[in-house]
Formats: sequence, structure tokens, C-alpha cells
Amino acid sequence: MTKTKLISAMVVAGACAFGTQAAFAYGAGDFYGRLGVAKTDSDDGYVGDNDKGAYLGLGYMVHDKIGVELSSMTETKVHAEGGSFKQVPINLMAQYYPLGGMDSRVQPYAGVGVNYTTFSDESNVGSIDDSWGAAGQLGVDLMVTDNFGFNAFAQYTDVSADISGGKDVDVNPVTVGAGVTGRF
Repeated sequence: MTKTKLISAMVVAGACAFGTQAAFAYGAGDFYGRLGVAKTDSDDGYVGDNDKGAYLGLGYMVHDKIGVELSSMTETKVHAEGGSFKQVPINLMAQYYPLGGMDSRVQPYAGVGVNYTTFSDESNVGSIDDSWGAAGQLGVDLMVTDNFGFNAFAQYTDVSADISGGKDVDVNPVTVGAGVTGRF
């Protein structure tokens, strides 16, 4: 009798899990948000003691496989040229979801876009002009329910700090993050 209940419960759970897979598919018209923590690092070691922060992204699926996301991270401190400054990146990305529109809980994506970085709290480096550059991103969403999931990503950004006096510092950070995804 116990085996029958166990097998029945497994059949019902399997039917629920596989029967609702279509609900996990990303589709045109979906809005989504991502919130998490991120860590930034630079090949040249410029990013300093304040290299972790909150990450926020808001996006819209214009097609089953194409989304647009606006994202940012809290400021990070950079040490360069004998001084320091803080930077705040803002990214506008076009993202491609190869499994968008398909019945999959796992939604990998790749994105390319533009980055705008503002600089503040310059100390011993002079003033710094804001930076425009390219950005690339790889990530994955693991959907737990129709509207909630977990997210992980890695992103490279072309950031050049134009310091007054003719010096340029190529920060070019790599950011790795994880958090939650909500779809509405």
C-alpha cells in the first residue's frame, strides 16, 4: 500500500512539473527584473576595496528570443595614478535568449550593448570625464516558478577614465553576479 501511494505521488509530481513547463518559457511582452549582488575586478588591479555591491536590472522581451535590459550596480572604488575615484556603471543591453519561447526552466542568454559610467569623489587624480563604451554579457536564469527564479551572470565592460591633464586609465572591469529574477 505504501509503494502505491509513493508511486502515485511521484506520478502526480512529475505531471505537475512537466505539465507546467510552458509557463516557464520567456515570451514577447514579458517584463522582468533582476536584483542581486555583484563583484567587480580589473585585470590591471585598479578596482579596490569597495568592489562588491548591489545589482539591479529591468528588462522587456520584444520577441520570444530578444530582450532589452537597463541595468546598474552600486558604486565601486578605483585606485589609479596615485589617487582614487568612484564609478557607477549604467548598461543598456540587447540580449539573445536561445531557449526563449521554449519549454525550459533554464534560460541562458548573451547580451551586447553600451555602457555609460559616471565618476565621482576624485581624490589626487584631478577631474574625470564620464565614459562611454561597449559591454558584453553572458548569463543564465533558472526559473523556479512561473514568475520567480535565480540568476547568474558575467559581464565585461570597456571603461576608460579620461583624467584631466591627458592621462587615460583603462579600468575595463569584469563583473560577476548572482541574484533573483522576477517576471511579470
